[in-house]
Amino acid sequence: MTSLGGAEFAPLTKTYLNTASTGLLPLRTARALKNAAEDAAHGRTGPEYNFTALAAARSAFARIAEVPPARVAVGNSVATHAALIAASLPAGAEVLIADDDFSSLVNPFAVRTDLKLRSVPLERLAEAVGPQTGLVAVSAVQSADGRVADLAALRAAVDAQPRSGRSIRIVVDATQALGWLRLPPETYDYLLCGSYKWLMSPHGVSLLVVPEDVGDELLPLNSGWVAGEEPWNSCYGPIEELAHDARRFDERPAFVSYIAAEHSFALVGEIGTDRIGRYDLGLADRFRTGAEALGLRPVPAASPIVAVPGLGHAAARLKEAGVEASARAGNLRASFHLYNTETDVDRLLEVLSTL
Repeated sequence: MTSLGGAEFAPLTKTYLNTASTGLLPLRTARALKNAAEDAAHGRTGPEYNFTALAAARSAFARIAEVPPARVAVGNSVATHAALIAASLPAGAEVLIADDDFSSLVNPFAVRTDLKLRSVPLERLAEAVGPQTGLVAVSAVQSADGRVADLAALRAAVDAQPRSGRSIRIVVDATQALGWLRLPPETYDYLLCGSYKWLMSPHGVSLLVVPEDVGDELLPLNSGWVAGEEPWNSCYGPIEELAHDARRFDERPAFVSYIAAEHSFALVGEIGTDRIGRYDLGLADRFRTGAEALGLRPVPAASPIVAVPGLGHAAARLKEAGVEASARAGNLRASFHLYNTETDVDRLLEVLSTL
C-alpha cells in the first residue's frame, strides 16, 4: 500500500509510528543535507548561499503558518524563543498555562520567580482567563496525549477581557501541530515551532512568529550580527541598526539544518496541510477503533497522536517486534503521518493483540 508521501520517503525496515518524537526526513531533504555537508567538506559553500537558503526556508515556513515572512524569526530551539518572550514580561505578571504542558514552553516562564505561574486543566484554559492574566502559553497539541487546544475559545476569552494597559498575549507552541493542522494566525500572538517532528526537518530548526504590533515589547536579547539590517556591516561592536522586521530576533541559525529544512517545508506546502491532516487523522481513527475493539481506551482527541493510558510499558515490547512508538507520561503514544499506511496501523494492532 502506498502512503500519501509515496516516493518522497525511503522504504522502511520497521513500522515507524513515532513522529511525535521525531519526524522522518523526506528523501529530498536528506539529499540536501548530504549535499550541504559535502559542500562544507570541500569548500564549496559560502555565506551568500547560506543566507539565500535561509530566506527560502523562512518564506516556505511563513506560507505554512499563513503569515508574512516579515513576522518570522529563525532560531534553534523552542525553549530559547519562549525565554525571549518570558523576559519581556513585567514582574508580577500572571502567566496562565495548561497542566503538564511541555516543559520547553513552560519552564522559561517558571524560572522567572517574579512571575505568577498559574496552571489549570487544558479544557479549562479559556474560562481561567481573567483581568489579572498577563499572558497565556499553551501547546496547540499536547505532546503526552494528543489533545488539541481550543484556540478559538481562548482568543475569544482573551478578547473579552477589559484592556487597561498591556494586552494579554497568547503564545502557542505549534511543534506538535504545524505540518498536519492549520493554526489560524488570528488565534495567537506568538507562535513557536520546533520543526523536527511534523515538519520533518533536521534538529536545530525552530521558528518564532511575532505579532504585527510587537514594537518594543520584545527585546532582541539573543541577537547577534545576523540580526542587523545589514548583517555584514554588523559584525563588530553594538549593532547600529537592527533589522526592521522579525529578523531582528534571529539567532545565528544552524545553516546546514535550514538548507535542508527548506525542502521539507516545500513538501508540506506542495501536498497541503489540510490534505495531510485528513490523511493522518484517518490513520489515527483506524487505530483508535481497533484499540477499542481490543478493550483499550485511547485518550479522545482529534489528533494523529493517539495515547493509550497505562500502556507505556508496551513500547519496549513493540520495539522488539519492529514497531516504533513511544512511552510518555505512562501512556503508549503512537503517532501517524504522511509516510504511514493502514498496513502500519494494522501491524501495531496485531502486536498489541498479543501482549
